[in-house]
Amino acid sequence: MDRIKELIITGGENVSPREVEEVLYTCHDIEECAVIGMPDREYGERIVAYMVPKAGKTIDPVSLKAYLKARLSPFKVPKEFISVSELPKSSTGKLLKRELKRQVAENKKE
Repeated sequence: MDRIKELIITGGENVSPREVEEVLYTCHDIEECAVIGMPDREYGERIVAYMVPKAGKTIDPVSLKAYLKARLSPFKVPKEFISVSELPKSSTGKLLKRELKRQVAENKKE
């Protein structure tokens, strides 16, 4: 089960980041991913997927969106797809979503 704090509420619907991540991991071009909710005026939160592509691969957001729409409810499909070289992790290798949100917030301020 996802932690309750990680639950994304978008347009009045509850979305489990883990459910979206599990579908993203079925895409052969993705090495690692993290799905987080970011503040949105219209929906409350919008779903954003951060992905590390596999070596030598690139991720096409348009085809990835179509791939996810065939496997998830429309409101669960991320509004934004962002490719990154690495995701923030603890010394034990645990993904730090809180740190990812902080980095995103800092980048938007700059």
